[in-house]
Amino acid sequence: QVQLVESGGGLVQPGGSLRLSCAAPGSIFSTNAMGWYRQAPGKQRELVAVISSGGTTDYADSVKGRFTISRDHAKNTVYLQMNSLKPEDTAVYYCNVKWYWGQGTQVTVSS
Repeated sequence: QVQLVESGGGLVQPGGSLRLSCAAPGSIFSTNAMGWYRQAPGKQRELVAVISSGGTTDYADSVKGRFTISRDHAKNTVYLQMNSLKPEDTAVYYCNVKWYWGQGTQVTVSS
């Protein structure tokens, strides 16, 4: 059983920042792309950002220039730095690798 352990969600005001973390087993982390997805109430889950094992990144248009995905191979951890947060970024954020998913972490952007 592969466990992805997420942390870092919370409540933040518009314009604020949060950093999400996701730790994965080294055996699966080192050779696979890692992604962050989100799902808002009443909406489908959508891809936010993805990073290849070599560090190539891609982002949803809605977060380009505001979010940064990165990975630390020494810690088997992928990060999502979220800046200039907007109320529409409110969602449950999930870490993904292959067919494995984290438990989700709530991000709420509200004044």
